Amino acid sequence: MTAGMSQTRKRRMPVGVRGRLLGTMAVVAAWSAGFGGVAPSAMAADVQSKQWYLGAMQAEEMWKVTTGAGIKVAVIDTGVNPSTPSLKGQVLKGFDATGADGDEYDDYNGHGTTMAELIAGTGEGGGLKGLAPGAKIIPMRITDTDLQNKESVNAHDTADAIRTAADSDAQIISMSFASDFPGREEREAAKYAQAKGKLFFAGVGNNAKKGNKEQFPASYPQVAGVAAADRTGKASTYSQHGSSVDIAAPADDIPYWCDESFRDYCYGNGGTSAATAIASASAALVWSAHPDWTANQVLNVLFDTAGRDWEKGTLSKYLGHGLIRPSMNILKGKGNPGAPDISPLTKEKTSGSSASPAASAPSSSQPQKKETADDAVVAGSSKEKDDGTPLGLIIGGAAAVIVLGGGAFALLRQRRTA
Repeated sequence: MTAGMSQTRKRRMPVGVRGRLLGTMAVVAAWSAGFGGVAPSAMAADVQSKQWYLGAMQAEEMWKVTTGAGIKVAVIDTGVNPSTPSLKGQVLKGFDATGADGDEYDDYNGHGTTMAELIAGTGEGGGLKGLAPGAKIIPMRITDTDLQNKESVNAHDTADAIRTAADSDAQIISMSFASDFPGREEREAAKYAQAKGKLFFAGVGNNAKKGNKEQFPASYPQVAGVAAADRTGKASTYSQHGSSVDIAAPADDIPYWCDESFRDYCYGNGGTSAATAIASASAALVWSAHPDWTANQVLNVLFDTAGRDWEKGTLSKYLGHGLIRPSMNILKGKGNPGAPDISPLTKEKTSGSSASPAASAPSSSQPQKKETADDAVVAGSSKEKDDGTPLGLIIGGAAAVIVLGGGAFALLRQRRTA
């Protein structure tokens, strides 16, 4: 365990599934396969045709019921450009935690704007269409290595951004950043966000082949860690695994803004960054359809309806509860919301509020998460053909790793896009 890391962890019951695929035939029927991986390249105006997962997740059908209206998502990232055609009218006042020049609307590399569009983009002008286009974005800007090396910045920007998000009108916090190192301020900020009734998603990271070191904030007990699965139905080889993983979402072959010039979209792999944005948008759809629910209940339904072929309530260290499927609730009414004040992450009592300023902080004595070394790589249908190829092709997942950590704060930060 990393020095200084909190001893409290998410509760988990490991599942020993040795197959390489997951899910039911109903999932296979609902989600489609797409094209194979391609090296990133500049894209034409038909970017939405590349968003294969929208059809696979039955987005058009869900939008007839809800678009995420009434839900605000705080995006903790590189900033969000509110002037892209897809985000005009979608971005609210936020917070710049960097201490550098500019503000929360100055996205210095395009990553945060991509995440915002994946969540709430309208698709206008041929831009990315968000899974929850009726939701609104509250941008929270934090730093990467380049910005740290160029300017004097706030060393505690992530903690400040999380706390500000917790105090905002956002119901959901989406953070597609990850660090090898936990921090006391950041850990306390995650507790504070839970106490304020927020639903906090973070990517588990893309370094499975480079040490698979657990990432923060995804490993904090109060945060839902999001992994990715490739479109063949397998957990991505890059997506990190272990006790941090709570659920998985599509992320492979998803367009993104090439850079901060916002002239072109590129085509490649979004990593668990994109998976986190799509999980956050899924939560926005469910919460919009059930505005009286708490964060606990929304998350519990997402866990309850996730695609898997193992016993409900147990988790894979590769895909957690399974593949996210908001359509199971939106279109079919499935999913048990459970108690409003019991966290599905820790199984402990929380405030139960959706955004109560008077919510009390949760206990710091959450039980340990558990894992098992022979837990399977799973995603897809419940069986393989004799030749090992999947019977069902379901969703897409993570790939490229962009290292953002280091610079002046290397020992403290080593921050990456998740």
